Amino acid sequence: MAPLSLLLLLAAALTPSPAAGRFTCNAKARATTCQALVSYTPPPNATTTLGDVRALFQLRSHRALLAANALPLSTPPTTPAPSPVRVRLPCLCSGGAGATFQRPTYKVRAGDTLDAVARGVFAGLVTYRDIAAANNVSDPNRVAVGQELWVPLPCSCDPVAGVGVVHLTYVVPAGTSVAGIAEEHGTTEQTLLALNRLPDAKSLLAGQVLDVPLRVCSSAISNTAIDRNLRVPNASYVLTANNCVMCGCSSNTWQLDCQPTQGLTSSVCPVAKCGDLFLGNTSVTTSQASPCEGTACLYAGYTNTTSFAILTNLTSSSMCDAAGLSPAAQPSHSSASGLGSPTPWRWSELVVGIHIVLLGLGFLHRD
Repeated sequence: MAPLSLLLLLAAALTPSPAAGRFTCNAKARATTCQALVSYTPPPNATTTLGDVRALFQLRSHRALLAANALPLSTPPTTPAPSPVRVRLPCLCSGGAGATFQRPTYKVRAGDTLDAVARGVFAGLVTYRDIAAANNVSDPNRVAVGQELWVPLPCSCDPVAGVGVVHLTYVVPAGTSVAGIAEEHGTTEQTLLALNRLPDAKSLLAGQVLDVPLRVCSSAISNTAIDRNLRVPNASYVLTANNCVMCGCSSNTWQLDCQPTQGLTSSVCPVAKCGDLFLGNTSVTTSQASPCEGTACLYAGYTNTTSFAILTNLTSSSMCDAAGLSPAAQPSHSSASGLGSPTPWRWSELVVGIHIVLLGLGFLHRD
């Protein structure tokens, strides 16, 4: 063995490398797929743009990257990427473990080792051992220039405590704790310990790759819809129904908020309505008998069996606040409904306004 290769192997053995491995994913009779999230931290000494991140992870759409990070659709690819930046990737669970499906890949450059690819290029989201095993590489320090490598990032599709979630692949920063990570991501310390098979909070290491479950918003999507498995975590949105519908999630309500995507014409996207109510809009009842009741036009998925169609569901719900005192004002989300007209003045308000103007003119005349 060459002296340089021996030194590289020795350095890798002596340097602490928290295990990444594949996350547990208990697939049933056949392979299970889902959409997972990866938290990627760009190199600190370089300006990494959103376009760079899309290229690194071979994302098919710039919009998907914007949606995962709750950025406006008008954000250009030249914008510096946030740190960390979330990347939505397909996850394949098979044999009790999960890894990102087919993506990302990496073309080996001169001087590369698998450890440099794992730690440097992909920020420790994967280990060189995982890359070697996935690509049948016997010597991690001997990879051919130009070789195309599949980089299997760990992920999962499993429910947690019987509830569907989105799994986030997360590299532990220095100086953080299990309790802090749990609080930041809206989960519990016990859940993180159990999911990552950690004996206690003290065993957490900087650089360790954690499976962090993110709570998702509930929805009215039909079990027969193509996007019936749509899961959207807090502070993000997803474009669905051929990009015609934007569905966002907020921890204020934990109810999926879907509306027509702005900027797309009716020739591309069919009109989504519940009778006279457009998708995403709410009608509040003002009757004395039911002052708190309202109806909302909710997204129920889309189908493409005979023709492309957006499904909706007219749902009744309470519009009062926690004290049940007054109906809560609901914004109109749909651009198809047009701009809201201002509320007309009552005659009494108009008369008072005219008197005020006349009094003001009288004082000016006296001066």
